[in-house]
Formats: sequence, structure tokens, C-alpha cells
Amino acid sequence: MRSKLLHVTVAAAAALTLVGASPANADRSSDHGHGEHFTVIGHRGAAGYRPEHTLASYELAARMGADYIEPDLVTTKDGVLVARHEPEIGGTTDVAEHPEFAGRKTTKSLDGVATTGWFTEDFTLAELKTLRARERIPDIRQHNTIFDGRYRIPTFQEVIDLAKRLSRELHRQIGIYPETKHPTYFRKQGLALEPKLVSILNKNGLNRRGAKVFVQSFEVSNLKELDPELNVPLVQLTGATGAPFDFVDTGDPRTYADMTTPAGLRDVARYADGIGPDKNQIIPRDAAGFLTEPTTLVRDAHRAGLIVHPYTFRAENTFLPADFRSSAVPNEYGDLFAEIAAFRATGIDGLFTDNTDIAIAQRDERLAAA
Repeated sequence: MRSKLLHVTVAAAAALTLVGASPANADRSSDHGHGEHFTVIGHRGAAGYRPEHTLASYELAARMGADYIEPDLVTTKDGVLVARHEPEIGGTTDVAEHPEFAGRKTTKSLDGVATTGWFTEDFTLAELKTLRARERIPDIRQHNTIFDGRYRIPTFQEVIDLAKRLSRELHRQIGIYPETKHPTYFRKQGLALEPKLVSILNKNGLNRRGAKVFVQSFEVSNLKELDPELNVPLVQLTGATGAPFDFVDTGDPRTYADMTTPAGLRDVARYADGIGPDKNQIIPRDAAGFLTEPTTLVRDAHRAGLIVHPYTFRAENTFLPADFRSSAVPNEYGDLFAEIAAFRATGIDGLFTDNTDIAIAQRDERLAAA
């Protein structure tokens, strides 16, 4: 069984020259999920409070207590990795207000779906830096629109630099948890993400066992390619429906459901250290939106030697199971504390959240009650 998960001691956490510290024991417990420590990942930063994938969002998540900040990685025309949820940026930047870029609007096939807008790979980094970020779901997160236009698109290097600075300032390690977005799509354009990712991790001294880094993807082939190149743990993301696009693209009939059977998880464990499932794969909902009985996914993954970090835990009613909604108003807050508690009871090792402060408070309350 392959494993790149290492225990990170308190003493090592004090070594803040880099984001990651030197490992102490070859032990899968503690900082990477198993054991007493429960890992909180700032999903796209603190996306519940600032426009996602901005340095302000990442910094807020870290200051709220996140163990890791999560940049989604896409590339520019000149081969620089930047943090955006998707290569199409019409919904997350002010690009539509830039007449000089009106001619860049186009329609492309993004993982088999015709998508119209502006795409990062059609812009140089210098051009992207003239844009400003906007809230992606303004109807749900009206508060975040206050910050529209205030932040630039960050490069992956800038996210790493931020994590290093905050690690020194906060006297604890801030990890990074990058996701390669649409790797098949970018590879077909001659802009493969993986070599750039490996290069940047190498440059920053983060491609080593014990570094506080996870690398994740919804596709499979790129993780298998990265496995011999990276000394940090890999996480296979899965969806409640559908299949990895590289499977679809090559005619492989396997789906995410196949990958999360006991046999499928044993296969995942040959190249990855964990899974990042849709939380509905752990506790499904019924037709009315209420939680049903948990599946065996967490148990099966642990038996295969995999950690489990489900996504995404958000405070607004529209994202919560019906059990925990406060009203029928989609953008009002419900009881995220209760949802997190229900999922922690299944044995998950950590979670992705847009509301780091709530996840940390729930973790602190649980530790105090222990």
C-alpha cells in the first residue's frame, strides 16, 4: 500500500521557514486526518465571506483557523498557474466590462459541455492582472458583493507566498491543497497543468514527504502520472453522479460510483492517499432533502487505507440538508454546526468548508467536551 502521509509534530510545526515542516514519524495519524486531529480545509479560501479564490479569501480562512487553503488551478496563455474555480471567468471577474477583451468571448467544449465566455488560457498573466474578482453567487452571498472589484486573480506562487507569510505570522503551519482543474481539457490545448505544478512545488521546497500539501483532482490519469513525481499525498475527488472526464474521453465505462465500491477504493489506494467525496455519497438525502442513513463509504475507504475529506460544507439554507435549514429563505443561515456533527459521526477525517470559523468552532467545542 502506497502512502505519502506523515505525522507532523508540534515541534515541526514551529519550523515555519516553509509551509511544510520536516516529518517526525512515518505515521498516517494527526495532521493529515486520522487520529485526534480533524482537518479543516478552507474551500476556495473563506468563500462564505469573500469572493472565492482571492488572496483576501485565503487569508481570512487562515486567520479563522483553517489547516489548509484550497486553490483551484488553471493556466494562462503564457503558462502561469492561477487560482480560479473554472477556466471560464465571465462569472468570477469583471472581464465583461473590459471592451478591449470583448473579442475574446467565445464558446468552447469544456469537458463535453458547450460553454460560452472568456477563458484564462486566452489571456496572458499580465492581461489577467488587469481584471478584478467578483462574487460567483451574488444572489446567495450578497454580502460578498461589497468586495467586488477589490482583488486581483492570484497566481499559485502568490498563494504559496501568502501561506508562508501567514505561517510565520500566526505561528502555525498553513497548508495548501491545490486542485488541478480540467486537466484533460488543458492538456489537449498543449497547456498541461501537471508539469507546472510539480515545478512550483519543487521550487518552493514543498515536494517532499511531510510538507503540508495535498494535491487533488476529479480525474484519474493525471493523479497516476503525478504519483511518481510528487512526494506529497494525492486525493481522488469523486462526485455523487457521473464519471471522471478522462474516463469519458477515452471510453472507459467506469463511474464515480464504481470507484467508491470497496474494490474501487482499493484501486484508488494504489495511486492516492485519500478521497474527497461529495458529502451526499456519505449521507444521502431523500426526495425532500432530509438526510437518510449513512453509506459504508467512510468505513470502506479507511479499510483501503484512504483518508476521507468530503465537500462542501456551507452555512446557507440552500446548501444544507432540510434537517438543518432555518427557513425557506435560501440565503439565510441554517445550522451548519449540526450538519458537521452529523458527518463527523461517520468518521470522516476532515472536510472542505466555505465557513472556516464555524467548522473550527465545532471542532473546538467537540475537543472541549471530550
